Amino acid sequence: MNVLCRLALVVSLAAISGHATADTAELIPSLKQGGYVLIFRHTATDDSQKDVYPFKFDDMSAQRQLSEKGRDMARQIGTALKDLAIPIGDIYTSRLNRAIETGKLISGREVKPVDALTDSSNASASGMANPTGANAKAGQAVRQLVDAPPKAGTNTFLVTHKTNIADAFGKEAGDVQEGEAFVYKAGSSGPATFTGRIKFADWSVRAGK
Repeated sequence: MNVLCRLALVVSLAAISGHATADTAELIPSLKQGGYVLIFRHTATDDSQKDVYPFKFDDMSAQRQLSEKGRDMARQIGTALKDLAIPIGDIYTSRLNRAIETGKLISGREVKPVDALTDSSNASASGMANPTGANAKAGQAVRQLVDAPPKAGTNTFLVTHKTNIADAFGKEAGDVQEGEAFVYKAGSSGPATFTGRIKFADWSVRAGK
Protein backbone atom coordinates (compact mmCIF):
# COMPACT_ATOMS: atom_id res chain seq x y z
CA MET A 1 0.00 0.00 0.00
CA ASN A 2 1.53 3.34 -1.01
CA VAL A 3 1.75 6.42 1.21
CA LEU A 4 -1.34 8.07 -0.32
CA CYS A 5 -3.50 4.99 0.20
CA ARG A 6 -2.28 4.60 3.79
CA LEU A 7 -3.09 8.24 4.50
CA ALA A 8 -6.57 7.89 3.00
CA LEU A 9 -7.22 4.81 5.15
CA VAL A 10 -6.06 6.59 8.31
CA VAL A 11 -8.40 9.51 7.56
CA SER A 12 -11.25 7.10 6.90
CA LEU A 13 -10.68 5.25 10.17
CA ALA A 14 -10.52 8.49 12.13
CA ALA A 15 -13.84 9.56 10.65
CA ILE A 16 -15.45 6.22 11.49
CA SER A 17 -14.28 6.65 15.07
CA GLY A 18 -16.47 9.76 15.26
CA HIS A 19 -14.45 12.70 13.93
CA ALA A 20 -15.30 15.07 11.07
CA THR A 21 -18.55 13.37 10.09
CA ALA A 22 -21.68 15.00 8.77
CA ASP A 23 -24.76 15.22 10.96
CA THR A 24 -27.32 12.63 9.86
CA ALA A 25 -29.98 15.31 9.52
CA GLU A 26 -27.77 16.99 6.91
CA LEU A 27 -26.32 13.86 5.35
CA ILE A 28 -29.53 12.13 4.27
CA PRO A 29 -30.90 15.11 2.25
CA SER A 30 -27.51 15.51 0.54
CA LEU A 31 -27.96 12.05 -0.98
CA LYS A 32 -30.58 13.52 -3.32
CA GLN A 33 -27.84 14.99 -5.50
CA GLY A 34 -26.17 11.62 -6.02
CA GLY A 35 -22.45 10.93 -5.99
CA TYR A 36 -22.39 8.83 -2.81
CA VAL A 37 -21.66 5.19 -2.07
CA LEU A 38 -23.66 3.61 0.77
CA ILE A 39 -22.35 0.34 2.17
CA PHE A 40 -25.03 -1.43 4.21
CA ARG A 41 -24.83 -4.33 6.57
CA HIS A 42 -27.80 -6.58 5.72
CA THR A 43 -30.87 -6.18 7.90
CA ALA A 44 -31.93 -8.43 10.81
CA THR A 45 -31.66 -12.21 10.44
CA ASP A 46 -33.28 -15.26 12.01
CA ASP A 47 -30.94 -16.26 14.85
CA SER A 48 -32.51 -19.71 15.05
CA GLN A 49 -30.98 -20.51 11.65
CA LYS A 50 -27.32 -21.31 11.15
CA ASP A 51 -24.98 -21.05 8.20
CA VAL A 52 -24.42 -24.76 7.53
CA TYR A 53 -23.17 -24.62 3.94
CA PRO A 54 -23.58 -20.90 3.19
CA PHE A 55 -21.57 -20.97 -0.01
CA LYS A 56 -24.02 -23.36 -1.63
CA PHE A 57 -25.65 -20.18 -2.80
CA ASP A 58 -28.77 -21.81 -4.25
CA ASP A 59 -29.53 -23.80 -1.08
CA MET A 60 -31.59 -21.49 1.10
CA SER A 61 -31.89 -24.13 3.84
CA ALA A 62 -28.12 -24.03 4.41
CA GLN A 63 -27.92 -20.25 4.96
CA ARG A 64 -29.13 -17.94 7.70
CA GLN A 65 -31.95 -15.86 6.24
CA LEU A 66 -33.56 -12.51 6.97
CA SER A 67 -36.20 -12.62 9.67
CA GLU A 68 -39.58 -11.00 9.12
CA LYS A 69 -38.22 -8.09 11.15
CA GLY A 70 -35.28 -7.85 8.75
CA ARG A 71 -37.54 -7.87 5.70
CA ASP A 72 -39.69 -5.16 7.25
CA MET A 73 -36.57 -3.10 8.03
CA ALA A 74 -35.41 -3.30 4.41
CA ARG A 75 -38.86 -2.35 3.11
CA GLN A 76 -38.97 0.64 5.46
CA ILE A 77 -35.57 1.85 4.24
CA GLY A 78 -36.80 1.47 0.67
CA THR A 79 -39.97 3.44 1.41
CA ALA A 80 -37.95 6.24 3.02
CA LEU A 81 -35.59 6.39 0.04
CA LYS A 82 -38.58 6.70 -2.29
CA ASP A 83 -40.29 9.32 -0.13
CA LEU A 84 -37.08 11.34 0.05
CA ALA A 85 -36.48 11.01 -3.73
CA ILE A 86 -32.97 9.62 -3.24
CA PRO A 87 -31.72 8.19 -6.55
CA ILE A 88 -30.35 4.65 -6.54
CA GLY A 89 -27.90 3.59 -9.22
CA ASP A 90 -25.95 0.32 -9.19
CA ILE A 91 -26.72 -2.13 -6.37
CA TYR A 92 -24.05 -4.70 -5.52
CA THR A 93 -24.52 -7.34 -2.83
CA SER A 94 -22.93 -10.34 -1.22
CA ARG A 95 -23.80 -13.66 -2.84
CA LEU A 96 -25.54 -14.80 0.34
CA ASN A 97 -29.30 -14.57 0.15
CA ARG A 98 -29.76 -12.38 3.24
CA ALA A 99 -27.77 -9.62 1.52
CA ILE A 100 -29.43 -10.18 -1.85
CA GLU A 101 -32.88 -10.00 -0.29
CA THR A 102 -31.94 -6.86 1.65
CA GLY A 103 -30.78 -5.18 -1.56
CA LYS A 104 -33.90 -6.15 -3.47
CA LEU A 105 -36.27 -4.98 -0.76
CA ILE A 106 -34.45 -1.68 -0.31
CA SER A 107 -34.30 -0.88 -4.01
CA GLY A 108 -37.29 -2.71 -5.47
CA ARG A 109 -34.95 -3.93 -8.21
CA GLU A 110 -32.67 -6.78 -9.14
CA VAL A 111 -29.16 -6.62 -7.68
CA LYS A 112 -25.65 -7.65 -8.75
CA PRO A 113 -24.14 -10.24 -6.36
CA VAL A 114 -20.31 -10.11 -6.28
CA ASP A 115 -17.54 -12.04 -4.54
CA ALA A 116 -16.01 -8.89 -3.01
CA LEU A 117 -19.02 -8.40 -0.72
CA THR A 118 -19.56 -12.07 0.19
CA ASP A 119 -18.97 -12.97 3.85
CA SER A 120 -15.21 -12.79 4.37
CA SER A 121 -15.40 -14.77 7.63
CA ASN A 122 -16.54 -17.84 5.67
CA ALA A 123 -19.60 -17.75 7.95
CA SER A 124 -17.52 -18.50 11.04
CA ALA A 125 -19.58 -17.79 14.14
CA SER A 126 -16.53 -16.49 15.98
CA GLY A 127 -15.58 -14.35 13.01
CA MET A 128 -19.03 -12.78 12.80
CA ALA A 129 -19.12 -12.12 16.53
CA ASN A 130 -15.64 -10.64 16.78
CA PRO A 131 -14.54 -9.08 13.50
CA THR A 132 -10.94 -7.94 13.64
CA GLY A 133 -10.48 -6.42 10.21
CA ALA A 134 -7.65 -8.87 9.63
CA ASN A 135 -8.46 -9.92 6.06
CA ALA A 136 -6.54 -7.33 4.07
CA LYS A 137 -7.38 -8.84 0.67
CA ALA A 138 -11.11 -8.80 1.38
CA GLY A 139 -10.87 -5.26 2.72
CA GLN A 140 -9.10 -4.00 -0.38
CA ALA A 141 -11.79 -5.53 -2.62
CA VAL A 142 -14.52 -3.71 -0.67
CA ARG A 143 -12.64 -0.40 -0.75
CA GLN A 144 -12.29 -0.67 -4.53
CA LEU A 145 -16.08 -0.81 -4.83
CA VAL A 146 -16.47 2.11 -2.42
CA ASP A 147 -13.95 4.20 -4.37
CA ALA A 148 -15.65 3.62 -7.76
CA PRO A 149 -17.62 6.80 -8.68
CA PRO A 150 -21.40 6.24 -9.02
CA LYS A 151 -23.17 6.90 -12.29
CA ALA A 152 -24.01 10.59 -12.71
CA GLY A 153 -26.89 11.73 -10.51
CA THR A 154 -27.16 8.43 -8.63
CA ASN A 155 -25.86 6.73 -5.50
CA THR A 156 -24.28 3.28 -5.49
CA PHE A 157 -25.56 0.83 -2.86
CA LEU A 158 -23.46 -2.04 -1.50
CA VAL A 159 -24.94 -4.70 0.82
CA THR A 160 -22.52 -6.89 2.74
CA HIS A 161 -21.61 -8.33 6.15
CA LYS A 162 -20.10 -7.05 9.38
CA THR A 163 -16.77 -8.78 8.78
CA ASN A 164 -16.33 -7.30 5.29
CA ILE A 165 -16.96 -3.81 6.65
CA ALA A 166 -14.41 -4.36 9.43
CA ASP A 167 -11.91 -5.75 6.91
CA ALA A 168 -12.31 -2.66 4.76
CA PHE A 169 -12.36 0.03 7.44
CA GLY A 170 -10.77 -1.49 10.53
CA LYS A 171 -12.01 -3.10 13.72
CA GLU A 172 -13.48 0.26 14.78
CA ALA A 173 -16.16 -0.39 12.16
CA GLY A 174 -17.00 -3.79 13.66
CA ASP A 175 -19.85 -2.30 15.70
CA VAL A 176 -21.91 -1.74 12.55
CA GLN A 177 -25.54 -2.63 13.23
CA GLU A 178 -27.89 -4.65 11.05
CA GLY A 179 -29.39 -2.28 8.49
CA GLU A 180 -26.82 0.46 9.16
CA ALA A 181 -25.02 2.18 6.29
CA PHE A 182 -21.60 3.80 6.08
CA VAL A 183 -21.68 6.67 3.56
CA TYR A 184 -18.82 7.76 1.31
CA LYS A 185 -18.61 10.71 -1.05
CA ALA A 186 -16.94 9.99 -4.38
CA GLY A 187 -13.99 12.20 -5.23
CA SER A 188 -12.93 13.50 -8.63
CA SER A 189 -9.70 11.59 -8.06
CA GLY A 190 -8.41 9.33 -5.33
CA PRO A 191 -10.32 7.44 -2.65
CA ALA A 192 -13.87 8.28 -1.60
CA THR A 193 -14.29 10.32 1.59
CA PHE A 194 -16.16 8.99 4.61
CA THR A 195 -19.06 11.31 5.44
CA GLY A 196 -21.07 9.54 8.12
CA ARG A 197 -23.14 6.61 9.32
CA ILE A 198 -26.89 6.18 8.91
CA LYS A 199 -28.64 3.80 11.28
CA PHE A 200 -31.88 2.08 10.37
CA ALA A 201 -34.00 4.35 12.59
CA ASP A 202 -32.53 7.50 10.99
CA TRP A 203 -34.38 6.86 7.71
CA SER A 204 -37.86 6.88 9.20
CA VAL A 205 -37.08 9.89 11.38
CA ARG A 206 -35.85 11.88 8.39
CA ALA A 207 -38.78 10.78 6.23
CA GLY A 208 -41.18 11.93 8.95
CA LYS A 209 -42.61 8.49 9.63
